[in-house]
Amino acid sequence: MVKITVYSTEPCSFCERAKDLLKVRELPFEEINLAKDPAGRLELVEKTGMLSFPQIVIGSEVIGGFQELVQADRSGRLAELTVRAA
Repeated sequence: MVKITVYSTEPCSFCERAKDLLKVRELPFEEINLAKDPAGRLELVEKTGMLSFPQIVIGSEVIGGFQELVQADRSGRLAELTVRAA
């Protein structure tokens, strides 16, 4: 299965909602909580160019934040990305 990474922080309602959406779709993900792993911030900026939360990366493709994840889910792109990369 494709690797899904969720960069999050605390407190962050959009982070929780993004993780909930992935759970509902039964898509396993790795969470990198930058409130607990400050060194991961450099990794986040290097991979995404962003420092807002959450940031979702599927395989090597940066999806973006919660709104972009919802848009990808509604359009079918989320399923396409996870199937294509599996």
